[in-house]
Amino acid sequence: MSAFETWHPAVQALCATLFTWFLTALGAGLVFFFKSIRRQVLDGMLGFAAGVMVAASFWSLLEPAIELAQETGGLPAWVQATVGFLLGGGFLWLIDRLLPHLHLGFPVGEAEGIKTPWHRSILLVLAITLHNIPEGLAVGVAFGALSAGVPSATLAGALALALGIGIQNFPEGTAVSVPLRREGFSRLKSFWYGQLSGMVEPLAGVLGALAAMATRPLLPYTLSFAAGAMIYVVVEELIPESQLNRETDIATIGALLGFVVMMTLDVALG
Repeated sequence: MSAFETWHPAVQALCATLFTWFLTALGAGLVFFFKSIRRQVLDGMLGFAAGVMVAASFWSLLEPAIELAQETGGLPAWVQATVGFLLGGGFLWLIDRLLPHLHLGFPVGEAEGIKTPWHRSILLVLAITLHNIPEGLAVGVAFGALSAGVPSATLAGALALALGIGIQNFPEGTAVSVPLRREGFSRLKSFWYGQLSGMVEPLAGVLGALAAMATRPLLPYTLSFAAGAMIYVVVEELIPESQLNRETDIATIGALLGFVVMMTLDVALG
């Protein structure tokens, strides 16, 4: 048994989400070498991220939630998964309506959330930060589920989820920093904003792990809650943004590749 396996799940989640933040920062660091990025590349990156999140939502979150619900009995397993899933999507919908943010490729006049005079750069970072919350939450819940003894919730599976989220965070960091550089920001400032979007993941990860451990009977809801939050981000943000250029083939191929990568990681390692 490795030393990592003996750590508290919240500490494991913290380390895992620090890794996902690091890959966000690594992707943002490409701004020191490139001033611009082709729209097709950006579309492929966003599609890839969407594919990873869809696969992770099922294999790392919904499947364990359904298995645990079947073991505990009581309500039908699909009821717990459905309720948790919809609550997760509803939670992100509420944040989406309240938090000022701007999606990539849209003018400032189309910023969502409460109206604010904040600059475009801040609104762009908040948009990425918004969908990093469920990513960090998902990783944290996966580690928290280990203490519940869910058969399909394994350390290898939780690590595979963190690795998959980290891989898709790399292009996300680039997708924030390089466009900011193109708009006239310095390389250092563009990098700072790019990595800043991923700093929320460690906090969300620790909270997710603690919530999963503290609410053992509610774990099926907690796991599916994280899945619903991730799917909301995919449908509401990543897919529309990846197809703004109307050349949807690249984004679609990226999504397929992302799905396969996350599925392979979870099935092979989990």
